[in-house]
Amino acid sequence: MLALHPEYVINEHQETTAVLLPFQEWQQLLEAFEELEDIHAYDEAKAQNLQFIPFDQAIHEIERGS
Repeated sequence: MLALHPEYVINEHQETTAVLLPFQEWQQLLEAFEELEDIHAYDEAKAQNLQFIPFDQAIHEIERGS
């Protein structure tokens, strides 16, 4: 689990308007988000039950133009 240390920017009306994170924590957060996106894409592809062909066959068909 990520340990975040946010700092909040508050305006003159005492409303939170922004959040500041140390750069390293921001990078870790982005990496975690990207990993979740990859997992989601994998789950979606897996749920579609697509038919796959071997890599060599795909290259051959691409080179053949079909």
